[in-house]
Amino acid sequence: MTGTGSDRSSRARLRSLRPESFGADPEGERLARVHRSPNFGNGTFQNPEPTRRGPSGSTVALARTYFEKEGRARRAPAGAIPVHPTTVADLARPPATGLRLTWMGHSGVLAEIDGHRVLFDPVWGDRCSPFPFAGPKRLHPVPAPLSALGPVDVVVISHDHYDHLDLPTIKELATTDTLFAVPLGVGAHLERWGVPASRLRELDWNESTEVDGLRLTATPARHFCGRGLRNKQHTLWASWVVRGAGHRIFHSGDTGYFSGFREIGADHGPFDATMIQLGAYSEFWTDIHMTPAEGLRAHLDLQGGGPAGVLLPIHWGTFNLAPHAWAEPGEWTKDAAEEAGQAVAFPRPGEPFEPAGKLPAEAWWRGVSQPIAHPWRRPKPAQTPAGAPAHDLDLAGDR
Repeated sequence: MTGTGSDRSSRARLRSLRPESFGADPEGERLARVHRSPNFGNGTFQNPEPTRRGPSGSTVALARTYFEKEGRARRAPAGAIPVHPTTVADLARPPATGLRLTWMGHSGVLAEIDGHRVLFDPVWGDRCSPFPFAGPKRLHPVPAPLSALGPVDVVVISHDHYDHLDLPTIKELATTDTLFAVPLGVGAHLERWGVPASRLRELDWNESTEVDGLRLTATPARHFCGRGLRNKQHTLWASWVVRGAGHRIFHSGDTGYFSGFREIGADHGPFDATMIQLGAYSEFWTDIHMTPAEGLRAHLDLQGGGPAGVLLPIHWGTFNLAPHAWAEPGEWTKDAAEEAGQAVAFPRPGEPFEPAGKLPAEAWWRGVSQPIAHPWRRPKPAQTPAGAPAHDLDLAGDR
């Protein structure tokens, strides 16, 4: 005979067998809040625009793209990625302009804004995977231990995928006094990993929280979520606006391009700096990640339609997650930004810079890149003499 008590006991046993890295599903009042969300319907969180989450096109073509030998070589650097070893001295002096950003690789950024320190999507683990022995491995070391960063006022998480929400990183941060700002439902993972509920700020889209004079707002994004084998889509994904006494910044998290960037800009912008995902894109998943051209367009939308502020490209260079060449996001972004007249920062991982100061502009990736195709370029016919051979490959370091 089966009763309520035995059902609960069975669920508890199943939860105990779930790998720690899978996190936890929302329950109780958290789950009730998920169900009450205006962004939740038909049993899952919904995107702001119709979105295909899984790969589109031929599965065979996708597999061929990943396993083709020459393509595999292009997706990794040809040498050691130059990393700036972030030191205590780098961060000891307050930013002269009140805003300093340090890209730690992938989507991780330490933002020092108006006397506060915000750490976005920190991933210090060796792999973005539920398992320590398999999955995409780092292409460069972390620029500094977490302890070298000093006190962090708030850690901001965009969503619960492994390359943005990292178990060993969160467990280390759980031993500090930092607060965590996360999208609705994601707090269940953090509580399982030792973060007390009192240090969580769990927000739905367009909700805000105040942290010592900073205003953090979760804003819409076009993506999806999930860590386990049976993903219930009960955790939200978000972009984030952080507003201090004198500066405003935006972090896109993972997202496909959508018209909502214009609304976010109108409501919260313009921004001194945006951190925009423009790597790990593919024709096989056009709705959930952005190309560099789309990332630039998103930045311009956020700024009211024209070039303004500084764009910091993120979500590239650290993990091999897509078929494009490793250095292609840097090259494409540089071309697109120059054409639009938009200021872009290209720091090495770990290199601090102030958006209102001198920007790191060197194409540092060219010294360690395989040959790169440039399919986004459209050379004018008059520039190619008749009969001359057409070349669509060059060495990144040749220019």
